[in-house]
Amino acid sequence: MSYLQNLLEICLEAAPWLLLGFVAAGLIKAWVPEHALNRWLGGRGLWPVTKAALIGAPLPLCSCGVLPAALGLRRSGASKGSTLSFMIATPETGVDSVALSYVMLGPLMALIRPIAAVFSAIATGLLVGYLDEREKPQPHAGAVSGPGLMPQIQIGGADSCVGDGCCAPPSGSQLSAWQRTRFGLRYALVDMLDDLLVWLLLGLGLAALILTLVEPMALAQWGSGLPAMLLMLLIGIPMYICATASTPVAAAMLFAGVSPGTALVFLLAGPATNIATIGVLHKEMGWRSLWAYLLGISVSSILLGLLTDQLVAAQGWDIQGQISDAGEWLPPWLAHASALILLAASLNLLWARLRQHLNRHLDRG
Repeated sequence: MSYLQNLLEICLEAAPWLLLGFVAAGLIKAWVPEHALNRWLGGRGLWPVTKAALIGAPLPLCSCGVLPAALGLRRSGASKGSTLSFMIATPETGVDSVALSYVMLGPLMALIRPIAAVFSAIATGLLVGYLDEREKPQPHAGAVSGPGLMPQIQIGGADSCVGDGCCAPPSGSQLSAWQRTRFGLRYALVDMLDDLLVWLLLGLGLAALILTLVEPMALAQWGSGLPAMLLMLLIGIPMYICATASTPVAAAMLFAGVSPGTALVFLLAGPATNIATIGVLHKEMGWRSLWAYLLGISVSSILLGLLTDQLVAAQGWDIQGQISDAGEWLPPWLAHASALILLAASLNLLWARLRQHLNRHLDRG
């Protein structure tokens, strides 16, 4: 019963911010001129790498969903540094995870997280670009998608979309503002939720389990410093967890006494890469770029984690107090209404999946 109570409280606390993040991500998907990304991310040096990080940071793509986008940019002529900068910043943060971070990690961590994500992406992109500066980018004939690269990306694989026309934004300059907005909302509550639902439920469930089994501040002695951050790297690099789903896990870590810097290492390394990403990078860019990519993420994550702990200690900031105060001004009805909307959208996805399964079964019969 304690576990269920903690799970319910976490879900109600997160629901308004999660819904806000989904809606904002959907509107970005509908209104950002995605066809211009190839043009914006061309070239080499500091500015293209920085642009790639700044453009990728708010986009609603996870570490697997960003792969076709990043490789399409690379095959269209973007440098390795810009490609990997985009590939790191995009899954490490986003409008949805920042909104959720505000209430579950506190305002300070919600601010530090996207800044750290952009910095780690730029640092790693520059490292890869430096090692590869003598190599000229050669466009490949077989790009991941055509001229309209981003509109044709299916986040999470071919089977992750539900319904007709999902994942692809409407085309045509004659579309009204309402049509684009409607697509954005549908993308947020159907396609994006479908991609993240399982991982989000796992993250919330794991967070509730930690809150139930681990006493507050039980890990305070062992949850900070370089050894703890190295452990977060070993856990985070190979696993698949999106930025949104990693947020409640990090919140539970903070509750258990893990330092903000150690939690930040997990928030950066976990979403940025996984086994699938490592395999694709080795195939597309070679061992040198892969090792530079892993080294850049590891070193920048640990340095930013150590800096965060030093900053929090020097200023005497109370992260636990910020977490408890972040969502108190919201009316209770808003949390329940948001949770009901997300529950209805999730049940709609489950029904659509069940209907697809039944139709395939009947077709085979």
